[in-house]
Amino acid sequence: MLVTIIAASTICGRIGPGLTGSLLDRGLLEKMRATTDASLLGAETLRQGDPEMRGPEGGLLPKRIRGFITQSGDIPVAGKKVFQQGPPPLIFTGETAAMGLRHRLDGLAQVVTLPEYYSGGGLSLAAALAHLAELGAASVLVEGGGRLNYACLHQGVVDEILLTLTPKLSGDQRGAAMCGGPGPLGDPFLPLALVSCEAAASGEVFLKYRVSKGE
Repeated sequence: MLVTIIAASTICGRIGPGLTGSLLDRGLLEKMRATTDASLLGAETLRQGDPEMRGPEGGLLPKRIRGFITQSGDIPVAGKKVFQQGPPPLIFTGETAAMGLRHRLDGLAQVVTLPEYYSGGGLSLAAALAHLAELGAASVLVEGGGRLNYACLHQGVVDEILLTLTPKLSGDQRGAAMCGGPGPLGDPFLPLALVSCEAAASGEVFLKYRVSKGE
């Protein structure tokens, strides 16, 4: 299973609210969706927006798995296109929220119960990836937000990161970070290995990193 985090951030590491990359960055995201088997997003991304996880030229990818993960069970439905068009998404959640979500999302999504992660709380991302693998997924694109990115890195399931640095500054300490959680990911940093770096005329820098897994 190849797990890739993809994100665009300001040069001060903020991913929102309202941050968008260029058409070049959008094209990269859509290409990555077309060449991976599934996407996984945090519920906050759904609460704040209307992600459909479309591929190149805005097309829906009918055989591709679309998933969200929520511990609280706070999944909005009204007006969200992901429940109206394309294959029904998967909703990963814990045992406490699962029954209520199954009742509320009957026919709109498949609810999958995850165990808790053994250290530090949260839900087991390894279990979510195992379920996706059972459905035939060999590659997963993690599209954020920052808490999901942190959880995936903290639990050691990420192989690579595709990061677009946009030529923008936020400075808002309340803004969501590309990766944010309760403590450092390493001692104190999680080392990354640069695979590629490409500067574009848009002012963006496209970075690809391999994630250290303790080797």
